[in-house]
Amino acid sequence: MSRADFQMEVKEKKRFEFGENWKKFLFYLDDQRVKEAENSIKEMLEVESLEGKTFLDMGSGSGLFSLAARNLGARVTSVDFDESSVWCTDELKRRFFASDDRWQVIHGSVLDKGFLSTLGRFDFVYSWGVLHHTGQMWQALANIVSLVREEDGCLFIALYNRQTIASAYWKMVKRTYTRFLFMRPVWIIVHVLYPTVPSLVLRVLKKKKMPRGMTVWYDLLDWLGGYPFEVSTPTEIFNFYKEKGFSLSKLKTVGGKLGCNEFVFRRNFM
Repeated sequence: MSRADFQMEVKEKKRFEFGENWKKFLFYLDDQRVKEAENSIKEMLEVESLEGKTFLDMGSGSGLFSLAARNLGARVTSVDFDESSVWCTDELKRRFFASDDRWQVIHGSVLDKGFLSTLGRFDFVYSWGVLHHTGQMWQALANIVSLVREEDGCLFIALYNRQTIASAYWKMVKRTYTRFLFMRPVWIIVHVLYPTVPSLVLRVLKKKKMPRGMTVWYDLLDWLGGYPFEVSTPTEIFNFYKEKGFSLSKLKTVGGKLGCNEFVFRRNFM
């Protein structure tokens, strides 16, 4: 997909502009949220530091996790196809690492093999909640293989969980939210009532913070507008990468419920 194709899909309301949502999120970014993002990376990758490692953030969005990786010592490359998301990531680099040459921000697409060939290979390739929004998820999942370093390279991805009936419902919600402006307040009100309020109440009772440094409001808008929308099961993803020479290192599922399954794969050295 070219930049012109992307802009046309946005204009025709066939694609949600994640970056416009992330611009607003940046007003609420603070040290605590950055620390939560760092902890998320450390927990799933089972590391305390990324010093001396290379880290590709494919679909950098707000730039929060690129910042977290850079804070942990990695040499970071941030890529996004949404120009507003590129702006957000650039803005965080300007705020925290203005003159740093160990963090570069690039506009590009995971579906463009020619572009990907210019990036090289990385110790860690990170793409959380991104590839299922490309409109060509399985192609995107295949394309990122070439970005993972051959000797013990690591791939950390998160993808929407497949639910037989619920996934069809959410695809309808996301498509109509993106396409019809008058439906947006309707879907916001409906889904504030459920599942947002119940989950928020449970979080308060359990004294848990929003995961990964997110906010309730902008996470809701990101969820409702997340179109294109594709889903998968843990088994499908496990088998897909097993055939491509990867071993599953860590898995965190939503247990058949709503949300993203998280996978950490290690590349088998041949």
